[in-house]
Amino acid sequence: MTHSALTPTTAEETRDFLAYAAAEELPVEILGQGSKRALGRPVQTAHVLDLSRLSGVEVYEPAELVLTAKAGTPMAEIEALVAGAGQELSFEPMDFGPLLGEAAGKGTLGGLIGTNLAGPRRIKAGAARDHILGLDAVSGHGEIFRSGGRVVKNVTGYDLPRALTGAYGTLAVSTLITLKVNPRAETSASLALNGLSDAAAVAAMCAAMGSSAEVSAAAHLPEGICQRLGVAGEDRPGPVTLLRLEGFGPSVEYRFANLARRLAEFGPAERIGDAASKALWQAVRDVIPFAGSRNPVWRVSVPPGLRCRTDAALAQPHAGGRLLRLERRAVVAADAGRRGA
Repeated sequence: MTHSALTPTTAEETRDFLAYAAAEELPVEILGQGSKRALGRPVQTAHVLDLSRLSGVEVYEPAELVLTAKAGTPMAEIEALVAGAGQELSFEPMDFGPLLGEAAGKGTLGGLIGTNLAGPRRIKAGAARDHILGLDAVSGHGEIFRSGGRVVKNVTGYDLPRALTGAYGTLAVSTLITLKVNPRAETSASLALNGLSDAAAVAAMCAAMGSSAEVSAAAHLPEGICQRLGVAGEDRPGPVTLLRLEGFGPSVEYRFANLARRLAEFGPAERIGDAASKALWQAVRDVIPFAGSRNPVWRVSVPPGLRCRTDAALAQPHAGGRLLRLERRAVVAADAGRRGA
C-alpha cells in the first residue's frame, strides 16, 4: 500500500486532513517522532499524519505550575525547560528509544499523552492522565474541540482529557496540551536490599509501601539484571531490591533510617546516594536491561495475589498490583489459597 504523509503546522490543517480522510473512509496513522511506532502490531494505513511540525511551547508559567505545548513538541525540549526552573513532570515519563532500537531522547508530548505511560514514580504521583489539565483536539469527523483549561482546579466541560490519554490516537488527535508540573525534589537516595528471593523482595516492597517513608519508587531486579543497567559502580551480580526516597535532605535521611529499621528482617540496608540513585532509576524507567534485546519484551500488570516465575524480569509495584517487564518466557501462577486467580 502506498503511504502519503501530511505534516500540518496548525490545528486547522490537521482538521482539514482528518475531515478528508473521514469522508473517504481512509485509515490514518498518527505519528510524532516515531519513538513508539514499534509498540504492538504494525498499523496498516494509507496515510500518515506527521505532527512533528506542530511543535512549540506556547505557555510556561513556573509560578502557576502550568505548561501548555503543541502535540509535536519534543519531550526532551519540555523536560529541559522545566528542569531549568527547578521543576519536573512528576509522573516521570519513560524514554522508549533505547528499548525499541531508536535513539535516546526521542518522543513527543502527543505521543506521551496518547500512550499514558509513566515511570517508577507512578505509584506515588500517578500517570500522565493524572497531570493533564486540558487539551485541544480534532475528532475523527474532522471537528476541533477543547476540553479542560489552564488551571489546576478546573471544571470546564467533561473529563475528556483523561479519556483521550492512553487511547493511542484512536479517539481524537490532540493538537495542544496543558499539563501541571511540580517542583523537583531537592535530593534523593535509594535503599538497597541485596540477595532477596522474589517472594522476599515482594514482601519487602509491600512493607515499604505500607510504611510512612513515602517511597516514590520500588523495584526488584533478579540476579544479573542490575549488571545490565549500565550504571557505574552499581554492577551487583546478585538480586537487588531498590526503594527510592525523595525530598529535602534531612527528611530523606530521617525516612531512610526509619525504613532501614522497619526492613531489618530482610537484611542490612545499603544507601545509594543522589547521583547514583538518579542514574539507577533512569535506567529502570527506560528498561535499559532489555534494550537491544532480540527477544520479545512484555509489559504485564498482575494483581498482588499472583506471583511470576521467569528467567528475566524487572518487577515494580504498579497501580494496585505489580508491573513486570519480562524478557523471554514467563509463567504466571496463582498463590495458593488466593482468590481471584
